[in-house]
Parts: sequence; structure tokens; C-alpha cells
Amino acid sequence: MAASGPQESSRRPLSRGYLLDGYRIEKIIGGGGFSLVYLAYNVSTKLKVVIKEYFPEALVTRLPGGRLAPTSDSDLRTYHLGIKRFFSEASALAGLKHRNIINVSNIFRTNNTVYMAMDYAQGQDLRWYIKHPKSRISERFLMIVFPQIALGLRELHRNNFLHLDIKPANILLRSGGKPLLLDFGAVQRIIPGARFGGVQTLTHGFAAPEQYQQGEMGPWADLYAFGATMYSCIAGRPPPSALNRQKDDQMKPLSRTHGRKYSKSLLAAIEWSMRLDYRERPQSVDTFLESALTGMSKEVVDSALHGTLSVDDLDAS
Repeated sequence: MAASGPQESSRRPLSRGYLLDGYRIEKIIGGGGFSLVYLAYNVSTKLKVVIKEYFPEALVTRLPGGRLAPTSDSDLRTYHLGIKRFFSEASALAGLKHRNIINVSNIFRTNNTVYMAMDYAQGQDLRWYIKHPKSRISERFLMIVFPQIALGLRELHRNNFLHLDIKPANILLRSGGKPLLLDFGAVQRIIPGARFGGVQTLTHGFAAPEQYQQGEMGPWADLYAFGATMYSCIAGRPPPSALNRQKDDQMKPLSRTHGRKYSKSLLAAIEWSMRLDYRERPQSVDTFLESALTGMSKEVVDSALHGTLSVDDLDAS
């Protein structure tokens, strides 16, 4: 077999069977420019886990044995700052416990990088429901899923974190139909008055305008993405990117296109959360929920806020 070049070896994930600090790697299941995500199992407990490896692809090379090394001396400082940030924020997130946030069970350093182990959960993410017309995304479906995710997001915000990558792929409906917010790969601390800076994960259609422009950070950025995710569930496709909307906003209001199928208050709250100027959006999860649930029955509000129903309770027809 021919030897791999530097570019190829730099992208090489840990191999199946690799023993990583008490976890055995099963396979790679995802990743982007700054991380690789593996399915693994805990050798002691035999339980499946998901492990995220800090892996800034443009900065590192995978050495024999699994260790990462910066590709050049000029990348060394940037790489170690990234390790420090990943470890610090993942450690803080490990202290958060909420039924609608993926649980971080362990943070550890090895191979000259950082790893975050999370509980493994089975289910379908929202993309599956959007792509399958037979599983119609009704208002009742939205009221079961999104208020619960909003409460998990509120817990993040209360602990001074922003998620910054809310989208259908990062909302999982577990077996039993209960929703779960995934993926802390883009999370940042909330620092009053601070602006977005450094390298960020951006998903076009869901990222708020200020994420592109290094604008002021706050819960309103997550609420833009939260509203955009609800929009995609209703419209069946992602909204236009914030950059395109700023140049020429062609996004049709849901109140015009879907006003007969969904509550006026719900559609108005989604449109409010997606305003391009962050100062014109709801500034907190509670404000958004209050607007979205206005005029709905006590039964709907109670089930939305207390999670008394699951998607499995819906008529699948």
C-alpha cells in the first residue's frame, strides 16, 4: 500500500478498535472542520457513548499511534488556545443536567487533544421528519418538540452559554418521542457586551446575521436559529441564509403561506425571532415562549412546558 500524504493523514480518524482512555472506538459517525465524532463503548460499563474529538483539520496532522500535532510552528499557539477553550467549556457543560440537553459524561485529554464523551441516544433527528411527508409536522408536533427544546436552551443561557448551531440535525427525537438538543461543538460563553470572534461553525439558513458579522453575542442569536428551525419544519426547507436576506430579503412570511394551518401567535413568534436586527428579536427564551403560546389552551400550554406528551402520542397518519 502506498504511503499516505500529509493531507490524507491529517484527516484520518481513529480506527475501529482503538482503545481511548477506557473507551473502544466503534466507528466515526460525523464531524466537521474542527471535530470528529465517534460511536464508542465504555470498556467497563459496556454502554455505548458518543465521543467528540477536538480536531481542527486545517491545523493538525494525525501521527502514528493517534496523537495530533500542529502542522507548523505558526499554528501551535492557535491550536493550544483551541484546546484550552474546548476543555474549559466542555467541562462547564458537563455540569449541566437537563432532560432535553445531551448529557456530557466525561472530559479527558490525551493524544495531545481533548475529548468529550456524551450519552448515546437512539432516535431520528428532525431532518427525517421534514423529509418524510407522511409524518406531517403539525402544530401539535411543534408544540410537543420545540417548547421542550426551548427549556433546555434556557438552561444553557442561564449558565452563560450560547449553543450557536441549532438546526434540525441537532434536535433528536429519542425512542419514546422526547426531544433532545445535541452538539455542543460551537458553544460559546456569554460575555455581556462581547462580540462574536474567532473561528465559528456556521450553518447557512440557521446562523444569525451577527454570527457572520462578528456582532454582539446573546440569546437572540440562538433564538434566530431556533425560529429558523421551526420555519424549516413548517415550510419543508431551510430559510434563505441571513447574508442573502440582508442583501435582498426574499423570505416569505409564514403568516401568508401557512396562516390557515398554524396559530397566528406561533407564526408571529417565529417571524419575530428571525428579524435581521437582533435588537428587534425576543431577547430571551421566556419572552419567545410567552409570545408563541399566547391564546393557546391550558392543555396545550401545560403539555408544552411540562413534557406530558411525546411525539409517539401523535397520530402517525
